[in-house]
Amino acid sequence: MQDDYWRGTMQYLVALRSAGVFVAGAGLEAPAHARAVRFEGGQAVVQDGPFADTKEQLGGLFMIEVPDMTVALQWASRFPQRPGLIIEVRPHLPGD
Repeated sequence: MQDDYWRGTMQYLVALRSAGVFVAGAGLEAPAHARAVRFEGGQAVVQDGPFADTKEQLGGLFMIEVPDMTVALQWASRFPQRPGLIIEVRPHLPGD
């Protein structure tokens, strides 16, 4: 099943690139490898992860350039399905 998932992910990436909408992407290590920087009293404090108060975790990202949220959601719906997978779609900040 894992091989099918990664094969599907690579096919998805090829489709994004072929459509000319792919901008960038990256995979991430598991949350246990994370660190967080927070600020207390003007000092940066580094804390070991994971930190989220949820069971969800960010596994990676694809950045695409499309005209609107509708098209972005259409692309997200083409990502290979996997039990428990949630795809979050966000626009970038204006000016970025």
